Order: sequence, then C-alpha cells, then structure tokens
Amino acid sequence: MGKGRLEAFSDGVLAIIITIMVLELKVPHEPDLSQLTPLLPVFLSYALSFVYVGIYWNNHHHMLHASHRVTGPMLWANLHLLFWLSLIPFTTGWMGENHFAPLPSSLYGVVLLMAAIAYFILQQTIIASQGPDSLLKKAVGSDWKGKLSPAFYAVAIPAAFWSPWVAQALYVAVALIWLVPDRRIERMLSS
Repeated sequence: MGKGRLEAFSDGVLAIIITIMVLELKVPHEPDLSQLTPLLPVFLSYALSFVYVGIYWNNHHHMLHASHRVTGPMLWANLHLLFWLSLIPFTTGWMGENHFAPLPSSLYGVVLLMAAIAYFILQQTIIASQGPDSLLKKAVGSDWKGKLSPAFYAVAIPAAFWSPWVAQALYVAVALIWLVPDRRIERMLSS
C-alpha cells in the first residue's frame, strides 16, 4: 500500500488537533489590554502544545518519507500515535484553565509520555517493515533525543505535584530539544 493516504489522514488529524486547541482561547468582551492577562496561562499552554504538535507533524513527515510502503501494523501504530496526540487539546485546556495546577500539569506529561512511546512504536514498526538495512534505521542511529524525552517526561510527571513550574520547564526543555527538525533522515535521503 502507498503511504499517501496515511500521510493525508495524519495531516488532517493534526490540523484538527491544532484547530481544537485554538478554540480554547476565548475572546475577551472588553477592548482593554488588561482583559488578556487572565488568558495568559491558556495562551502559554496553547503555544507549548502548538509547538509539540508541530514537532510531531514535522518528524512524522520525515519518518514516513523514509519508508517505501505502508503495512497493517504501521496503520495501527500510526492510529495509536494519533490517539495520544488527540488528547493534547484536552490536557492543554485543562492545564491552562487551571493555571498549571499540579494534576493537570502531571496529566499533560502523561499524554506527552504516551505520545512519545507511541511515536517510538511507530518508528520501530516502520523499521521492522522496511528491513534491517532500512533508511530509517540508519538515520535514527542512537536516537538520543528519542531516549531523553521520555526520561524528562517521567521526571516531570511526579515533579508537577512538587512544583508545577519544574514540570513545565522540563516540557519546554524537551520541546526546545526537538524544535530543530530531525535532519538525520534528510541527510540519509540526500546521500
């Protein structure tokens, strides 16, 4: 099976996720700048989640670009990833509306951790379907970012109960690590 439908479906789901998140930003009824202050936590959680969804979209695109065909297990692994990403709007809204309170901040980390695990499963499923000499396997290499991210989430989830700001700092740190698109796949494709 070709990969075009998988890419198109995934792109559509990610676009809907971003759209749902932005709908949480309620427009103030007064034309006063002070009316924006209560919206700051909601906006900050939206901005962080927007970056995360963008990171997943970008890396998902590169990962699928390195594959030649789509298999049934890849379709299910991709749906598993989209499931966890589809929960980002809920946890984003809950966290923002409650000013980064411990439980919503922790649950946000759980969703990020599960999305990272789902992404890893998809990556390994693609590698398995493409064979031991696959382009993706060569490109991924040691995957230090892929290993460091879940570790940060695993620390941030309980840290949210001690200090939600520590958890937020860890979430931002992971986003910053991934902000630069993964060029390993591009380098492998061009060589």
